Amino acid sequence: MRLHPFTALRPTPDHAHDVASVPYDTVNTEEAKALAGGNDHSFLHVIRPEIDLPKGMDPHADAVYAQSAAAMQALISSGVLVEEASPILYVYRISLGDIQQTGIVGCCHVQDYDQNIILKHEKTRADKEADRTRLNQELHAQPGPVFLTYRDVARVDAMVAAITTGESLLRAVAEDGAIHEVWRIDDSAELVEAFGAVPVCYIADGHHRAAAAANTARDLGAQNPDHTGEEEYNWFLSVLFPSSQLRILPYNRSVKDLAGLTPDAFLGALAGVVEVTDSPTSGPSGPREVSCYVDGRWIGLRLPEPASSDAVSQLDVSLLQELVLDRLLGIGDPRRDERIEFVGGIRGPEELEDRVRRGDAAVAFAMWPVTVDQVMDIADAGEIMPPKSTWFEPKLRSGLLVHRF
Repeated sequence: MRLHPFTALRPTPDHAHDVASVPYDTVNTEEAKALAGGNDHSFLHVIRPEIDLPKGMDPHADAVYAQSAAAMQALISSGVLVEEASPILYVYRISLGDIQQTGIVGCCHVQDYDQNIILKHEKTRADKEADRTRLNQELHAQPGPVFLTYRDVARVDAMVAAITTGESLLRAVAEDGAIHEVWRIDDSAELVEAFGAVPVCYIADGHHRAAAAANTARDLGAQNPDHTGEEEYNWFLSVLFPSSQLRILPYNRSVKDLAGLTPDAFLGALAGVVEVTDSPTSGPSGPREVSCYVDGRWIGLRLPEPASSDAVSQLDVSLLQELVLDRLLGIGDPRRDERIEFVGGIRGPEELEDRVRRGDAAVAFAMWPVTVDQVMDIADAGEIMPPKSTWFEPKLRSGLLVHRF
């Protein structure tokens, strides 16, 4: 792995809490507008600029990207965002209850992304790639980090622990109570050298941001007759956490209809493909278990062991897709079928119940989460996770550190 110190654009300590925002892809426009309401310094004005434009405007209109650039320039002109004097690395810690994740903030090279030294586990959508690519190019910056993980390295852990004994530079408290802190690493040569021994990293969250960075580098490289591959646009903002510290929540599913079946007929069909049990709980207690909410009650499903031994087939979401969503409900392509929706585990089982009770869904499925080891094994094998399989929590904040090129 190549790790690159960078000259960050960041909020002053007094403004860190106001600036730091949720990532762009965890909220819709109305939720972003509500979160940024009354806070002119929220970074949501930069990464979700449509909140400051007339309702109904095409989210990919030129005016939207121009608004993003104007919002970031306003934060710079007002002194809310300042630029570091020199390129450095940072330590970033998230604390929430008994969870603590401490990682390194630096820039990774797009060539490592292209050559699978940085491994992926998701497919990306062309429209979302194009949107973030356009935003990067309009800002001449990556406004949000890619969330990477790697198998633990004791030497790196020791260096990070020593840095965090001092007072943090930036501190922000998120809406969920998570504390986000940043420390400077003014002398980063040893850490850069230590990461050179890390064979691969894995994208945990931010596949579209990483793809957009690679697209931007290709575009700018093609326009530069003196391109060398070391220009700043070849590096993208990343936070790298050791894998042992990460937590994955389930990514649940809801389906709008029962494909013409009555609830009783659906339950009868379920019994033909999985073991069905009465379950008073709204969440599974272990792998191979799924909690299903239908007809006003929770029932338990026990999935059979898969016939195939490959890593993707072993996932509960793969088994549910094959046996129930496809075979019984006719959802052959969950990436494209508008009848299925994916619900992050952070919203809890109550959200699944509410969707069915409101009539927005006929059935919902609460899943057992995949493990970090499963994600890395699938990426190592060059395979792709089923859509919406991982929900990493807590989320990184946007705006605490920005990489400009």
